[in-house]
This record gives sequence, structure tokens and C-alpha cells, in this order.
Amino acid sequence: MLDAKNMDKAVHTEDDLAKCPVHAPADHPKIKPAKVGILLANLGTPDNYDYWSMRRYLGEFLSDRRVIDYSPFIWQPLLQLIILTKRPFSSGAAYKSIWNEEAGESPLMTITKDQTAKIKAQMHKTYGDDVMVDFCMRYGNPSTQSKVRAMIEAGCQKILFFPLYPHYAGATSATANDEFFRALTKEKWQPTVRTVPAYYEHPSYIEALAQSIETAYAKLETRPDILVCSYHGVPKRYLMEGDPYHCQCQKTTRLLKERLGWPDTDIRTTFQSRFGPEEWLKPYTVEEVARLAEHENKRNIAVCAPAFSADCIETLEEINEEIKESFEEAGGQQFTYIPCLNDDDAHIDALSTVIRENLKGWMD
Repeated sequence: MLDAKNMDKAVHTEDDLAKCPVHAPADHPKIKPAKVGILLANLGTPDNYDYWSMRRYLGEFLSDRRVIDYSPFIWQPLLQLIILTKRPFSSGAAYKSIWNEEAGESPLMTITKDQTAKIKAQMHKTYGDDVMVDFCMRYGNPSTQSKVRAMIEAGCQKILFFPLYPHYAGATSATANDEFFRALTKEKWQPTVRTVPAYYEHPSYIEALAQSIETAYAKLETRPDILVCSYHGVPKRYLMEGDPYHCQCQKTTRLLKERLGWPDTDIRTTFQSRFGPEEWLKPYTVEEVARLAEHENKRNIAVCAPAFSADCIETLEEINEEIKESFEEAGGQQFTYIPCLNDDDAHIDALSTVIRENLKGWMD
């Protein structure tokens, strides 16, 4: 391990690698050796669960036209004067119930840091110091713009941007890409860039997902009557307007079922996190788990969340508390939540495989 003196020397040695271009005048700015940046992106998290932290976070999130596409002339007064005066309290209480008090951050932040560290280790094992791996959040901190700036300052002349969403949706992958491209507009010298597409059907992702189900089932004394794959919902109107999210979710469930070798009766696709008055993708998870208990006599169920790469408020609080309560109130007896893939080694291997495939031509 480097001591403080040697660490300082190592930093200066890296800075000294920056050189003026050949034949350039002596006063030309020095340029660092070219690197490839791998920038992971997740949804985001409030800095804390107090009222003002929650209000800032929710204000940014709910002002995104990709998330809420109503006219700002109608939506913003409603958001600023009504929703953001009340919702920070309830959302703050939900975050407090799952907060990582020891680290002083949300579970999503903790898990994303762990994922980044493991992916960084894999990338450096393959490519050495020619790559730089970091993460950003679409909403909150660390911001996409700050991380793009840091990568360019470090000499990244190419950046692979990887939204950590297995499925494409305008309200997830697209808005993350939007923010990435906005960050590039601030740069004098823009790097060459690529964005990683949805990986919902990638064999390594399906395999990691299947392994997590098999591992969870093996630990249970009684096999669940059914597995509910609960995906984050979007308005049904988005599907009608061409968003492929619904179809990709359905395909993930089908591929998972085929990999597990299960019949159709053992697995179900549902959608959660409905917001606002219009119809969203159905069936709604909170209603479906109650129906399964009450009308299909499914008293022992398991729920997983394939659309999330990391556990967060929608899984730890919504699924494991609200949806669980709906199931139990309808007569359900055994509710098992199967955690997201998080920093599981099979998941890290899958994400790293996707990254390597998207680096081809850059880092062969």
C-alpha cells in the first residue's frame, strides 16, 4: 500500500504524463494520455431524507418531461404549490425506513458504489490503466455533468455511457442519455461517445437473474405457488406512442421462464409504482398480489424486480412493505421478496460482458 509520500509522488507522476503535442509551441496546453471512460448511470437518490433534500430531489425528478410529459403550464403550478409541499414528508418517511444510516446514504447509492468498484476491478484487469470507470446519477448527486467533466479532465477522449436499466424506456434510459448529451454541450473538446443499449434479453443477464431465483428458492422450506416479476410501470399511453418497454419486460419474463424450465402457471408479469390519474401498464402489482391470494388461493408467493439493477425505494419499501401488506390483507401467508441482482458476482460478470461487447473497436 502506498504511504502519503509515495501516493503524492504517484499523483504527480500521472500528471507529468501530460505533454504538449509534437511540433506545438511551448505554451500549448498539455494533454493527458488518452483513456476510455466507462460511465455507469443510475436513477438517483436524495442526499438525505429531510424535507428540503427530498423537495430538491423530487422537484428535479418530477420536472423531467420524459417522466411527466404534461404541459408545464399545467403541471408546474400543481407540482410546486401542491405536490412538493406534501410529498417530501411521505417520501422522506419512506426513505428513512430503508436509509443506510451507517454510510449516511440511500441503499441505491451504497449498491451503485459497490457495483462500480467491482466493475472497475474487472475492467482494469482486462484493460489496465487505459480505462476509467465511474458512476453518476440522473437526478441528485453525483451529477452526470460533474462526472463527464471529471472524465474529460482525466484524459478520456472516448466515453461509453451505460444507463443501468435492463429495459429501455423513455423515462429511464432515454432521459439518462439526454442528460449525458446535455453535459457534452458544455465541453470545448467533446469526446467520442457511445451509449449502451438495453440488455433485457442478454444471455448473461437472464442467467444471472435465473441464478438469483434458484438460489432464493433453494433457501425456502416451501416452494412458492407463483413468482411475480414486478416491473416499474409507465403510463399505457407511452406504449401506444411507441415506447418498447412493455414488450421488453414481457420478453424478459418469458426468457426467464424458459431458462428456469417452468410452466406459464408458475410465473406472472406485473407493473408497480403507478403515479397520477391515467391508466398505466397492467396488471398493477399491488392489486394482482391481492387477487392471487383471494381468488386463486396463492397463499405463498415470491416477488422479484427484474427492471431494477439495484435495490431502491421501489423495491425495499414499496414491494417489501406496501405490496407485501396488500397480499397479506387479502389472505396471503408467505411473502418472499427476492433482492435485485445488486453487486452479485453473476450480475457484475453480466454487466462487464455487456461493457466489453460495447467497447469493441475501441479496446480490442
